[in-house]
Amino acid sequence: MKRFHILNTLFNLTETYLYACLVDFFTNCSRYVNCDTGYKHGNLFMSFRSIFQDVREAMDHVHLSGCLKEKTLENLEKFVVKDPRVPLLLSRMKEAGKVFLATNSNYNYTDAIMTYLFTFDPGDKVQRPWRSYFDLIVVDTRKPLFFAEGTVLRQVNTDTGKLRIGTYTGPLQHCAVYSGGSSDMVCDLLGVKGKDILYIGDHIFGDILKSKKRQGWRTFLVVPELARELHVWTEKSEIFEELRSLDVLLAELYQPLDSGSSERPDISSIKRQIQNLTHKMDMCYGKMGSLFRCGSRQTLFANQLMRYADLYAASFLNFLYYPFSYLFRAPPVLMPHESTVEHVHLELRESGLLTGHRLHQLSFHGHQNLRGIFQDTDEAEDDDDD
Repeated sequence: MKRFHILNTLFNLTETYLYACLVDFFTNCSRYVNCDTGYKHGNLFMSFRSIFQDVREAMDHVHLSGCLKEKTLENLEKFVVKDPRVPLLLSRMKEAGKVFLATNSNYNYTDAIMTYLFTFDPGDKVQRPWRSYFDLIVVDTRKPLFFAEGTVLRQVNTDTGKLRIGTYTGPLQHCAVYSGGSSDMVCDLLGVKGKDILYIGDHIFGDILKSKKRQGWRTFLVVPELARELHVWTEKSEIFEELRSLDVLLAELYQPLDSGSSERPDISSIKRQIQNLTHKMDMCYGKMGSLFRCGSRQTLFANQLMRYADLYAASFLNFLYYPFSYLFRAPPVLMPHESTVEHVHLELRESGLLTGHRLHQLSFHGHQNLRGIFQDTDEAEDDDDD
């Protein structure tokens, strides 16, 4: 896995593009000699690995130095999408339960972004301060460290943006802003347990995986690309059906054979067709391919999503179309021996069947852009609580 770098969020697309531009530049530059592992110019050698490391360090510098935030604040209308439904949804959420905000950004940047998001036409009704939509606000969380030991919890002076001296040990204060802390402190301040929290984030590793594994929080992954994925899937679903038909045909070639058979079916033609259809389907999603699948197989991202995200959607605003009492219950999922084998009488002592992990995951279709997956063990606990 050292040769792989996971693209977890849309931020990674910019560094991917920059890396591709550098490779293209040096490949076509007459001053550099193309080598198997990089480029050479006199006594200078640049490997693909070192170029990638330079790009990674540059991206980290842009984030940590604050220059990215400065450029964002200079043109909020270009970089930040404003939606009047956000205050409406948060108001309804706060009426039904408790709402908290946990962000890695500092207070000044958070305040600027949130003020912009919650400021609309002055002709509208009186607008509330953005902090009033939340029961708890935590900045400088340093996720994923936030879900482990965390850092010192301090109060923020909202007038100056500076941190108050010392560790905060008091009760939760209305409209106060805190810095640092940990996920355990969030539970303590809100007076809730891990399974009582539905955590919404857009980072499969830093938000979803860590909060699920370390704290047992319910998780909601925001996947902006899902809207595009659904459109392509609807338009090109016949390609996937062709792939499934080829899988069935492949299995049928081996069906009359057993361990005593010496002949080997010629499957080269079918494999080529599968390869061509897989490529054709990937290209329908663009040069990067689908985020969720490669042909008939799921991607690493899709596997992590199915394992760690209880819910996922293109936007958390989809919650507007569900009552807060809604139970997102997982549909039954068949195991390989249940989904691919005809129900015939078999001797209990032996069976001539080998099953592999070819599970066909099912999704909740209550709304076309929101799919719900809750673990069965959690459902049992919920049923007991009811």
